[in-house]
Amino acid sequence: MFQLAPSILSADFSRLGENVAQIEKGGADLIHVDVMDGHFVPNISFGAAVMKSLNGRTGLPYDVHLMIENPDDYLEDFVTDNTEYITVHVEACRHIHRTLQHIKNTGVKAAVALNPGTPLSSIEWILGDVDMVLLMSVNPGFGGQKFIPSALDKARALDRMRKEAGLDFRMEIDGGIKLDNVKTVTDAGIEIVVAGSSVFGAEDVKGRVEEFKALYR
Repeated sequence: MFQLAPSILSADFSRLGENVAQIEKGGADLIHVDVMDGHFVPNISFGAAVMKSLNGRTGLPYDVHLMIENPDDYLEDFVTDNTEYITVHVEACRHIHRTLQHIKNTGVKAAVALNPGTPLSSIEWILGDVDMVLLMSVNPGFGGQKFIPSALDKARALDRMRKEAGLDFRMEIDGGIKLDNVKTVTDAGIEIVVAGSSVFGAEDVKGRVEEFKALYR
């Protein structure tokens, strides 16, 4: 089932509550929360306080994407009643299995992310321990980048691995997703799509969400 997770990294932070209300009214399924520390990726975004400012203002669940070093030190900060997923990068975790168990012990679904150049073999032996795999289709750090086409082959290969192992983790993609390529990525096995500038950069944010969702009705 297709789900849309607009990334608030691309929202207007002076109107964050209003922007979130717009995507919720449009039918978005999740709020994608991109957290960057300026070390793991070359940009700094925001922390748990900004995310928590939406508590009580939206019914949408949080899809937290930690692009940070030493994520274990900060996991509890992002656990709220709204938090559905916490995603960590395999490249940032020295003991990825331990980190995934740490996330699950907080009562939140555990997910792992891979950068474009990171092979699927790096997570092959933990696929049974994840609720979701996030494939980056741009190099993380900045919004508005162009989609990397090889992400499609990676998605198809991951979908094959999932089916062959009889697993049911969800597949998510993040980076360069627009109305004209979203069907291509979902045809490759992706179920959850992150869209940032293509949603919040639209003149009608609510209408843009509705356009994405209408493709799957």
